[in-house]
Amino acid sequence: MRLAFILYKYFPFGGLQRDFLRIALTCQTRGHHIVVYTLQWDGEYPDDFEIHTWKPKTFSACARNQQFHDYVFNCLTQHPADLIIGFNKMPGLDIYYAADTCYEDKVRHQRSRWYRLGARYRHFSAYERAVFGRKSHTESLLISAVQKPLFEQYYGTASERLHLLPPGISRDRRRADNGDVIRAKFRDDFGVNDDDMLLLMIGSGFKTKGVDRALLAINLLPSALKAKTRLFVVGQDNPRPFNRQVHKMGIARQITFFPGRDDVPRFLLGADLLIHPAHNENTGTVLLEALVAGLPVFCTDVCGYAHYIIEASAGELIRSPFSQEAMNAQLVNILQSASLRKEWQTRALAFADTANIYSMPEHATALIETIGAKLTGAA
Repeated sequence: MRLAFILYKYFPFGGLQRDFLRIALTCQTRGHHIVVYTLQWDGEYPDDFEIHTWKPKTFSACARNQQFHDYVFNCLTQHPADLIIGFNKMPGLDIYYAADTCYEDKVRHQRSRWYRLGARYRHFSAYERAVFGRKSHTESLLISAVQKPLFEQYYGTASERLHLLPPGISRDRRRADNGDVIRAKFRDDFGVNDDDMLLLMIGSGFKTKGVDRALLAINLLPSALKAKTRLFVVGQDNPRPFNRQVHKMGIARQITFFPGRDDVPRFLLGADLLIHPAHNENTGTVLLEALVAGLPVFCTDVCGYAHYIIEASAGELIRSPFSQEAMNAQLVNILQSASLRKEWQTRALAFADTANIYSMPEHATALIETIGAKLTGAA
């Protein structure tokens, strides 16, 4: 089949983007031709992908999305695809990969009622309804079980149009046999002492991931513990407002921001705890990446994959409703208990050996082929 993949932006370090690439590459190995439409492509071009980039000249996100949508579907009119697969919500999709949470639910619980009078709400609400509304034919690939009842609640989406995928953790995140050697080299390279406590945050979108909450928790650690605690933050975002925050707190020496990197497995092995106090998170792939590397996890319970931390008994959750004071106390207890963290590491590695958390691209490709065969009459 000729498969058209649509996403607003590709860069190598985003979770949505990495999922898109792994699914598209798996489809390609099955003999399908891959066509990509995107506003922007940053990074290497995969072999034999047909990639089209086009970016309208407008500062409005709503106008940009609409103009890009019109451009893409004009192209598809001239050069049809057997199946149209979107990684962002928009009208006209055959399949939507649901990397984002339910927008309508977020608006109703995190925005004022006046927000719903604005153009931004009308645009994104309409695009979400075009995917999940009763009149839509779009079938969705869900990566978070908690989102399914929300789409059904707000849009009455038929259950048979919502397909739940297992996680798709890349096997290169598994702890290597020489993990201790890699860890020692990493800590030496970055000047992390053996008795330092290295916390790690990974993810693009620092505000959403809760960097503000992590900085407050570190700043309020007991003095002796704070002195030997460091935080590495890795992700594609602007660190300047957070750097101002850490300088104001007087903890700049302990906090280091890194842009997106392709050596994340080294960071997972070199750290002592993954901290992920996200404000909202559809899944949180990095939580599972940490587990399979043997890194204990401390995250908010709003993350779609938070339940895996409990199933693996390899970390602790920050319970809702969020309390900074409660998070601070939990972090102190975790950092003061080396035996607990060691026990969590052992359980995480055992979980990595048995859990079904690696097969998402294959499952997604199978569903794409099944839906494609149905739409093209080949079934």
